[in-house]
Amino acid sequence: MTSPASQAAQLRADCIADSAGGLTFDVTTHGGTGVAHLLLRRRDTHQEVSLPLAPAAVGRLRAALPSSVALPEGRWDAYARVADGEPRRLAPGVTDLRSLTARTPTGSRVAVRIPYATRQGNLSVRSWLRAPHAEADELRLEDAELTVRGRVYGIRLGPDACAELRERHGSRPVRRTGVAVGQAEFRLTVPYGALRPGVWDLWLRPVGEAGPRVRIARLLDDVADKQPVLICPRVRVRTPDGPVEAAPYYTRDNDLSLSVTAVTP
Repeated sequence: MTSPASQAAQLRADCIADSAGGLTFDVTTHGGTGVAHLLLRRRDTHQEVSLPLAPAAVGRLRAALPSSVALPEGRWDAYARVADGEPRRLAPGVTDLRSLTARTPTGSRVAVRIPYATRQGNLSVRSWLRAPHAEADELRLEDAELTVRGRVYGIRLGPDACAELRERHGSRPVRRTGVAVGQAEFRLTVPYGALRPGVWDLWLRPVGEAGPRVRIARLLDDVADKQPVLICPRVRVRTPDGPVEAAPYYTRDNDLSLSVTAVTP
């Protein structure tokens, strides 16, 4: 854990997101001078992105991460380095992410960057880079089934579009279900009673089995970690193998999955 003394010494960065998917960082300084950079280090790797920090106001330095700069998918920890000093971990300041909820991505890929505060009170950025992408817009929970409405980006839906449910830790066969399609919108329904206990990941085949397999996820908003925020109720359903409880949930990567658990009589 970060001690109160080290927290007081941390530099803070305000973050503003723009509608194109870029980020601006405004770092509050404490009188330091010299060439400065904002560093983003991808966690558990040696990848690093260096952004120049330029004076923006008295006691403020600014760095820009435009949407055109590729940021591979993952979690990126934010640091500031002044002159030849050691990089210092940044703490989050004021964050304005309102533009993220109104984004309509264009082009062949979807790039999402969401700054957030870690459990230790540090600033990090969660990045996704998907091409193509299947966005889950709405989950409708019925008595014994789940309906998912969504939209695709970077690819056209074809008449043979379908969805796949893949058991994450087992060897059970892939289950396929039909998809109703519009211009870029899709709708699929998963009957809970057709699934055996386990964790099932949801994928979309936008043009059928001959095309790409795309993970269904919810990325186009301002919530970096949906798992503790978007919690769906569990439903008890009878199956040929006995009663189960099932519910959709979002993984740590904000991908959509289904949890099916056997109920002991």
